[in-house]
Amino acid sequence: MLLEGKSAVVTGAGSGVGRASAVRFAEEGARVVCADISLERVEETAELIGKAGGTAVTVRTDVSREDDVIAMLGAAVEHFGRLDVLFNNVGVPTPRLGALLEDHTVEDFDRLIGVNLRSVFLGSKHAVLRFKEQGDGGVILNTGSVAGLVGWGGSVYGSTKGAVHQLTRAVAIEGAPFGIRANAICPAGMPFTNFMAAGGMGGADQMSEEAVRQVGAMHPLGRPITAEDCAEAAVYLASDRAANITGVLLPVDGGYVAR
Repeated sequence: MLLEGKSAVVTGAGSGVGRASAVRFAEEGARVVCADISLERVEETAELIGKAGGTAVTVRTDVSREDDVIAMLGAAVEHFGRLDVLFNNVGVPTPRLGALLEDHTVEDFDRLIGVNLRSVFLGSKHAVLRFKEQGDGGVILNTGSVAGLVGWGGSVYGSTKGAVHQLTRAVAIEGAPFGIRANAICPAGMPFTNFMAAGGMGGADQMSEEAVRQVGAMHPLGRPITAEDCAEAAVYLASDRAANITGVLLPVDGGYVAR
């Protein structure tokens, strides 16, 4: 029960890393606000949590809209009395598999920046305001990417994640005097998510065993990264066991960036 009594908001909780993390947070005792642009998907997540004996509420949120983000964080206060953890998890991929920098349109650029970076800015800003008002600290966790640590491919996508990483560090330093911690997890190849399907790479139901094996082979440990791998890292960083860890960009990558 690493998160017992804590109130957590997870964005993108309708699938992938968001769903896995929301479920794990609840298993560890957190009361969870499950946020997603798809209310249908996020209600499925809340149902999973409820059937397992956990506590969750849902809110439809477009994380690129400030009013939606304010309402999302307000839901935690309304239902659970406070906010302890915000997991800024939502992201969108490179629009076309293998797209080079010059292949991106201005519309592609604006969408990647608008979702991947703007959402983290908005969530972090309003979480910090709430944490300062409460006066006893809090945790911000962001989903970065190995694409923001090394040249992974997807130049604009990687740039947005690099910006997320720098914002994470900045919030960690600015928030430290107030007991606010900020960290990011940085996944590598994850074939079992809707995220990869959206980028034209095929989701869990579309990828062949050989394609999954090839994704795993990119990592020194030889296995693909799963949403559950990321969720375990998220639980730790959100918990008091990580009380002295802030400003960290944690690769969940099977050793990829160490190579």
